[in-house]
Amino acid sequence: MGWVASFISTPVMRGFIEGLVYVTIIGQVPHLLGISGGSGNFFTKTWNVLQHLPDVSVGPVLTGILCLTAMLLLRYMAPAVPAALVVMAVATILIGLLGGEATGVHVAGHIPSGLPHLTSPNLDPTILYELAPGALAIVLVGYAEALGAAKAAAMQSGSDINPNQELVAHGPANILSGLFGGFLVVGSLSKTSVAIAAGARSQVANLVAAAFCLFTLILLTPLFRNMPQPALAAIVIAAMLHLTKPRYLRDLFARSRWSFANAAIVIAGELTLGVLEGIALGVVLALLTLIYRTSHPQGAVLGQLPGTEAYRDVQRHPEAITFPGLLIWRIGGDLFFSSIGHVGEALKASLDARLNVNRVLLDFSQVNFIDSTASDEFLRLINELKNRGFTLAFARVRDAVRDDMRLAGIEAIVGPRNFYERLTDGVRAGSSKDRLVP
Repeated sequence: MGWVASFISTPVMRGFIEGLVYVTIIGQVPHLLGISGGSGNFFTKTWNVLQHLPDVSVGPVLTGILCLTAMLLLRYMAPAVPAALVVMAVATILIGLLGGEATGVHVAGHIPSGLPHLTSPNLDPTILYELAPGALAIVLVGYAEALGAAKAAAMQSGSDINPNQELVAHGPANILSGLFGGFLVVGSLSKTSVAIAAGARSQVANLVAAAFCLFTLILLTPLFRNMPQPALAAIVIAAMLHLTKPRYLRDLFARSRWSFANAAIVIAGELTLGVLEGIALGVVLALLTLIYRTSHPQGAVLGQLPGTEAYRDVQRHPEAITFPGLLIWRIGGDLFFSSIGHVGEALKASLDARLNVNRVLLDFSQVNFIDSTASDEFLRLINELKNRGFTLAFARVRDAVRDDMRLAGIEAIVGPRNFYERLTDGVRAGSSKDRLVP
């Protein structure tokens, strides 16, 4: 099922990552300030923070701000230093020396030692049926975040990911976690960003982290008793700031308004509706955009570039030469049931705009597929144009497309001799030698 991920375009994924960054940061702000957190969307959580600002205490705020400042300074001044580890160790030691929870700063407290125990799963069909809808939603959100984290890491390193392999990895990991009574296993954008910020470059980082987790669970949990929550929040926020790419959105706005709109809508959807709804909205918009563009192939009137056998869109190349009585028209994409109507209307509009044309040469170089509906409609269009006095010819028709046109009866009506390998052959066959410059 990894092929589904191919429908998540880069702008949609970038918007998803940006939105998730903002959602994650606002979720950590209460821990950073030592106030009560809230549930809901981004704006609800933001309003909750503003409402509880009078409850802010000096200890948690000072701890959080100092840790966040230290994280950012270390990243800027000493990028080789493991900032998260240093900040957490220093903050834990200082809070412990000052009295731990007595300072007014929330700490991790007692963390049990040891490994989890193997537990047999409850396979009651009634329970499984009740859990299925929620489990599916969790899988979708978890996979979306995992894919976002993987793509964010790939963007940082310039490498590629395999969406199917991501799913393969999640399967046994979640089965084992379930057997040991653990939480859902998904890729985490916050943890990935912390790893990237710490200098992780390969899966060896995960193996080292797993080994240290095992070692910590067995022996080191007492060391984390005085670990301050504001310091943890500062590490996550600093890592999130490392992932945000506002410059990408600015460049995207200049390159493609459609793509920028998709990214912006995904961000807005995540902030207002939720993470799952935001990514789902982005995928739906990307699919709708794809459907619209494939069903509206852009035709173009072609002209010959002076001194060459190249033919280009006359709107982009005003110097291109056209021929009296001849319209060279390029179809901009495949012909199928939802695109043929648009193609026919565009062709007739181009003919209506040129009153002196009596011959049409259609460039099929960009048509890789024509279905039965499009073939029938195209046959009807040819008959309509012939009744209006136009002669039609085709150039650069692919073999598979021509086979379908032959079966539909198009070749018989147009005539096999009116199919040309090159545009130049079609121009020479029926156009005047006198040329007009548009």
